[in-house]
Formats: sequence, C-alpha cells, structure tokens
Amino acid sequence: MPAPLPALRRGACLGPFVINFDRQKIVGWILVVFSTAFILYFLKVRLFGSGPALERKEWVQFIISIVVLMIGTMNVRLAAMRAERRKGRSE
Repeated sequence: MPAPLPALRRGACLGPFVINFDRQKIVGWILVVFSTAFILYFLKVRLFGSGPALERKEWVQFIISIVVLMIGTMNVRLAAMRAERRKGRSE
C-alpha cells in the first residue's frame, strides 16, 4: 500500500498573506442579513401594504426566513464560542 500524500495546510501556498477568517461566522452573518432583509420586506410591502391577499406560499416563505434567521444567529454565537475556546487553549 503506497504511503499517503502529505496534507497541505490551508493557505500554505499563500505564505504571509493568509487572512485568517472564520467561515462559520461569515455564513452566519450572511444568513442573518438576508433573512432580516426578507422579513422587513415582507412586513413592510406585503403585510402592511395594499395589494392582493397573501397566499400560503408567502406565509411559508416568511416562516422559513424566521428559521433561517435563528440558524444564522446560532452560527454566529457558536463561532464566537469556538473562538473563545481556541483562545483559552492557546494561552
């Protein structure tokens, strides 16, 4: 059986120009921003604005956006907890 290839560290080829970012935190903030924008749009334009009656599909989208907002918030909080844990280990 051949020997396994050595694994490259993330960003090893970039040298000193590596930017250390937390992907979980970024994804969490993206989820929070887009779901909040949709909730505000829904409330302002569809719910409180004049227009045709709301359909079941729009209510489902509204509920899903609330769930996505909660998941995004959890991602941001879990990323912060992970960063604190890593910071405690390194010291």
